Amino acid sequence: KMNNQPTVSVWGTGTPKREFLYSDDMAAACLYLLQLPDSKTAKLFNESVPPLVNIGCGEDLTIKALAERVKQTTGFTGGITFDHTKPDGTMQKRMDVSLLQTLGWQATIELNEGLALTYKDFI
Repeated sequence: KMNNQPTVSVWGTGTPKREFLYSDDMAAACLYLLQLPDSKTAKLFNESVPPLVNIGCGEDLTIKALAERVKQTTGFTGGITFDHTKPDGTMQKRMDVSLLQTLGWQATIELNEGLALTYKDFI
């Protein structure tokens, strides 16, 4: 018996973890940092390290979990397969956002909401 359901193939095993940040949160973080008074940002500028601030939500999930959330958000009823012949890449990519939080900012748009907003925009 043939399965007529469409299938989406995802590269790798689905086990690597990634952090995702909604674009509006990224923009909000940049504006927040640009508008901070000099008294809060002075410690970022010194001779020993460049003034870098990681922007992210500080949480990650597996590619497999992301694929399932996208499937749920879009209402896709087909299957998801993982192509183990393709590379996984780095096993974990998560930002250390402690400095950004110390400066008073954190992401506000949760992943499921961001996926729904993105899907709505796409449609």
